[in-house]
Amino acid sequence: MAGAAKRDLRSGAPLWLASGRQTPAIPLERNESADVVVVGGGVSGALVADALLQAGLTVIAIDRRGFVKGSTPASTALLQFEIDEPLLALSEAIGDADAARAYWRSAAAVGYLSGRVADLDIPCGFYDRETVYLPGNELDARGLAQEATARARIGLRSRYAEGPEIEALTRIKAEGGIVSAGCAELDPARLTRGLWRAALARGARIFAPVEATEVEESRSGVTIATKSGQELSAKWAVFATGYELMPFVPMEGHRVLSTWAMATEPQKDRLWPSRALVWEAADPYLYMRTTPDGRIIAGGEDEEIEDDDRRDALTAKKIKAIGKKLKAMLPDVSAEPAYSWSGFFGESDTGLPTIGHPPGMKRCFAVMGYGGNGITFGAVAAQLIQRAVIGLKDPDADLFAFKS
Repeated sequence: MAGAAKRDLRSGAPLWLASGRQTPAIPLERNESADVVVVGGGVSGALVADALLQAGLTVIAIDRRGFVKGSTPASTALLQFEIDEPLLALSEAIGDADAARAYWRSAAAVGYLSGRVADLDIPCGFYDRETVYLPGNELDARGLAQEATARARIGLRSRYAEGPEIEALTRIKAEGGIVSAGCAELDPARLTRGLWRAALARGARIFAPVEATEVEESRSGVTIATKSGQELSAKWAVFATGYELMPFVPMEGHRVLSTWAMATEPQKDRLWPSRALVWEAADPYLYMRTTPDGRIIAGGEDEEIEDDDRRDALTAKKIKAIGKKLKAMLPDVSAEPAYSWSGFFGESDTGLPTIGHPPGMKRCFAVMGYGGNGITFGAVAAQLIQRAVIGLKDPDADLFAFKS
């Protein structure tokens, strides 16, 4: 089986790379073996490696570019339990019980991330935040009120707030909105570098640049051939390659889109009081958050474009549109970009990720953490794969499995 497709995953100047820090990795110069090989040096790969090391397994990780050099720095890292598909819509698509399980699992994943950041003492700007979900052309205020009621009914920490409270929290005039607790923000590059540092300290071996070119699975393990001629042998392999999928990973039910984001200069005196994560029930939508040093990060304007040249050609236009929307919502802030970037973004029919064994594979796992909750879904993947490898049944594995 041949290697992964190649894409220019992001362009521009993501805020998170301003420090210039790197994750140490060494060239692969000989054949290596371990319990598990993780292919992908981004946040999902790092979370999976961390969970496998927790379980006492030996881990090798590889990346074709280098660690934390793919899609992860393009993330704006709004850690929400809210899935792209509203609970009511997801219930219609997959049933009430499964929709509730998906939302509960997403909410639990934010807590899991908080715990790992604290346990590993990773300085990544992790802060608990509320989210504010505003009316738009997808859901109006009445629809949001119904959504909030449905969430509260199954125990989620969401409630509907009227316009005056929304304005007090965000300085945005709106008819109303959903306020949800149990969410967070962080710096995705610092989180991922911290996870890989902790993995190295516990004996993980990480190699880059290393490109997987062939994957062969047997009853007892997996062999991965590399472009440089070496082989990696393991009992299990995990492919957390983002939007560069291995050929045995089906794309059915998923799409790759382009997205754009910007960060302003620091302006602490102009930020909204709650520092809540803000997003719209709209298409195209706007979302925004703050940073510890007082910047505003805003993004959106997603478009179904898989070609990186076409994506990059639209960047100036898209950043201008994001800034205009930001200024319309918050007239007193500066909407001038100090940093701007673009990247690929995955979308699924249900808003859920796909995590598990690709069809016909028994010792390989693939992580397709598509949707606006990529980091949260990476945490779900870490738990599901850890339990599968050590022989424990996860009660939610069926929700995220590849469809046969």
